[in-house]
Amino acid sequence: MEKSEIQESKRRLKTLRNEMAGIGQVMRGSVVVIGTRNKQPYFSLNKDKKTRLIYLGRKREPTARAYSANYKRLLEIIDEMTLINMELLKNEPPE
Repeated sequence: MEKSEIQESKRRLKTLRNEMAGIGQVMRGSVVVIGTRNKQPYFSLNKDKKTRLIYLGRKREPTARAYSANYKRLLEIIDEMTLINMELLKNEPPE
């Protein structure tokens, strides 16, 4: 890895850290719609092999969707940072 590539990787890490800091509220899980005739939005979370549901209603649904999307973006950032850090670590001289 060349010096310019290392600098670019470090710049990308800084950008990702800044984005991570501004993500806001996160929730693991997803919004699901339950019902055949009267469809209602719920937030679903699988924790300890149990599915937990909370009723959202139309008013809280956009907030729950945003929190869930924030969580997914946070995971994407972590994955990208992991790959970059592995490359940087691989190019450090061993002790």
